[in-house]
Amino acid sequence: MKSLILGGVRSGKSRLAAQLAINSNLPVTYIATATAQDEEMQVRIATHQRDRPAHWSLIEEPLHLAAALQTHASPDRCVLVDCLTLWLTNLLMNDDETCFKTERSALIKVLPALPGKIIFVSNETSMGITPLGELSRRYCDEAGWLHQDLALACQRVVLTVAGLPHTLKGEKI
Repeated sequence: MKSLILGGVRSGKSRLAAQLAINSNLPVTYIATATAQDEEMQVRIATHQRDRPAHWSLIEEPLHLAAALQTHASPDRCVLVDCLTLWLTNLLMNDDETCFKTERSALIKVLPALPGKIIFVSNETSMGITPLGELSRRYCDEAGWLHQDLALACQRVVLTVAGLPHTLKGEKI
């Protein structure tokens, strides 16, 4: 079972994903994509660390998500990836211009064959005005296209608003 949990900032998507991982009754591997580039992000990361169970395995992987998933996904494990939009940011900001296409393609290619329970968390970013800057517009476009591709490959897609899950595809939560 592969799930995509979407929502805005502070919508409750990470909390929902963590609860789904707990409810799986499987050992959990948490793949964190964030990088602590500033003090505010360090606080966000510390909050996520404090809120998740200490017995979960942690993998910090800001770029090579497909490889991390191939390594850690197994039939008897739940893998929670938080979050895809931070991963996307890392790829778009990488000096190697081929990194984005290579890593995005690798994720889409490997996803159908991954065993076990996989939960992706991502920010739904394109429900407001069109951003002014070129990079911001590209980010929103790429996030939207990534979400569409993942929604096709996942059995469950949920949009979280104000802490409330709205199932868009698959089994209701």
